[in-house]
Amino acid sequence: MRMNFADFATFIAVARHRSFRAAGDELGLSSSAISHAIKQLEQRLKIRLFNRTTRSVSLTEAGSNLYERLRPAFDEINTMLDEVNCFRDTPMGTLKINAARQATRLFLMPLVTGFVRQYPDLKVEITTDDSLTNIVQQEFDAGVRLSAIVEKDMIAVPLGPPVKLSVVATPEYFAQYGKPAHPRELVNHQCVVFRFPSGRPYHWEFEGPEGRLEVATSGNIVLDDMDAGLDAVLMGAGVGFLFYDQVKSYLPSGQLVSVLEEWLPERPGFQLYYPNRQYMSCGLRAFLDYIKAPDNQINP
Repeated sequence: MRMNFADFATFIAVARHRSFRAAGDELGLSSSAISHAIKQLEQRLKIRLFNRTTRSVSLTEAGSNLYERLRPAFDEINTMLDEVNCFRDTPMGTLKINAARQATRLFLMPLVTGFVRQYPDLKVEITTDDSLTNIVQQEFDAGVRLSAIVEKDMIAVPLGPPVKLSVVATPEYFAQYGKPAHPRELVNHQCVVFRFPSGRPYHWEFEGPEGRLEVATSGNIVLDDMDAGLDAVLMGAGVGFLFYDQVKSYLPSGQLVSVLEEWLPERPGFQLYYPNRQYMSCGLRAFLDYIKAPDNQINP
């Protein structure tokens, strides 16, 4: 029974995603075409590879064993093909990045838009995610997070300048409830609280004469999106803890008022990080060269 690389490409995609639809999205095929290809492969092998229900797809014992044996070989083949790709005048393929939402909006998108103009044969897929995603397990080429939370075993390069956070509210809010003179006074205020995807609320972090200080704020609005948090603050919902780059356009006009600035020094900014391994995809190599070029540096 002769088989070739293409016979198993669909199987690998379905096994990786546990989904006909997601495998179809990756391969540019319909779910029905994916299902038909898997059925044909099972008939040729005379064994069931997947358990299917209306809601889920899972590997059988035989399918799991086949996937674990084939996956390293497919990874090696893809690596070799990408090595050949590096000899092209302009590399092709897909660069997959997992990035924090604000990093994407403030710093990553300006770089990516210029990058794809320079490398039109490369596609960049960005997944915005504020959880601490394992980029190796999830098969991303790189991630973008604040410097303080990048894993120590990763290689990291700065993506932008240092960042600063701001405590802000509308002048009407402060007129009614007063301005906090110390971070601890925030516990007496309505705050717009940011919550991580895990469900854990973010404690506001300060640094001043008393050293480092964390404040567990509370309020009637809890969000997992800092842009939505800005909207809530602008509507008078309370005090927000937001990136300065988010709010700086609202400060000169007085639409928002900043407080506790002496407690909020600049911090190391966002970094692009990737695994410390021997082989790096051509797309990631090209992107690293692009963001390191002086003309592409993002300044405050």
